[in-house]
Amino acid sequence: MGVKRTASLVFWAALLGGCGGDFSDLDAYMAEVQARPAGAIEPIPAFKPYQSFTYSAQSLRAPFDVPLSAKETATLQTGKVVKPDLLRAREFLERFNIEGLAMVGTLEQKGTLWVLIRDEEGGVHRVTTGNYLGRNHGKIVTVAATEVSVVEIVPNGVGGWIERPRTIKLTEQ
Repeated sequence: MGVKRTASLVFWAALLGGCGGDFSDLDAYMAEVQARPAGAIEPIPAFKPYQSFTYSAQSLRAPFDVPLSAKETATLQTGKVVKPDLLRAREFLERFNIEGLAMVGTLEQKGTLWVLIRDEEGGVHRVTTGNYLGRNHGKIVTVAATEVSVVEIVPNGVGGWIERPRTIKLTEQ
């Protein structure tokens, strides 16, 4: 235990011996720093007066919402819900775009007016009121000697459906 104690005393004596009482260099540096002229502080910038703004367009359409047409707005206001019957059997002419179908004639049979429709492949088909054609759930609502009125059910872009009337007129050949 004597060796450890002696070594500890020598260590502390050397450590304390390194701390001298001469602080003249530190005092000279402090005096030099305090003798320097004080720097100028920039003045606080003048702020422009705040002009408040009141947002008064709450009743207008939000800028990121899809704009609604007049018919869509009327449908939303009346509360009429339109959707296609996805469970019914699809008819043959529903595989063609309505733009590719053409009315080529009429046929009356037992008091029922039938319309002859030519498809994109050249086939001619007989349809009447209540039949479906076109890819957008188009239902024939009226038939006449010169035109067929169809109501399609198409997506409205916001998760719902809207009705879109279409007319196929008799083509001259």
